[in-house]
Amino acid sequence: MKNKKTYGEVYALGQHISMSAHKARRVIDQIRGRSYEETLMILALMPYRACYPILKLVSSAAANASHNMSLNEASLIISKAEVNEGPTVKKLKPRARGRSYPLRRHTCHIRIVLQDTSFDEFEEDLFSLKKDEWLKKNKYKNMTYHDMYNSEGLWDKK
Repeated sequence: MKNKKTYGEVYALGQHISMSAHKARRVIDQIRGRSYEETLMILALMPYRACYPILKLVSSAAANASHNMSLNEASLIISKAEVNEGPTVKKLKPRARGRSYPLRRHTCHIRIVLQDTSFDEFEEDLFSLKKDEWLKKNKYKNMTYHDMYNSEGLWDKK
């Protein structure tokens, strides 16, 4: 089943990146949910090897957003960031006395999804318009809502 495409979302996918998924997840967990500009600063200052390919993917996703969908980079946030394991490259290293030693080079697939926050404000405006239209058509216009906490303290049900 394919993911439902939402408006204002762009992504960049990096496949077969030569590092383990566990090491990449350590960096991805730090940037998930942050703004694009804040993410660039975090990735530039973190001392891990995984930061450089992730930085390239984030900037690639932002370039996709600005070029393909004409979105402003200042209003982008990282809505999803996931790391999956890729295929493991298996090699043999020669050792002493004619023996071989297996090497496993782990790879990972990284997907960065950026979302435009200005679309959320647009959806809220659209929802409020629909709510006002619903209230105009609704026959129960005189419905009252009580706050649980009012000026006298707790609301009494009696």
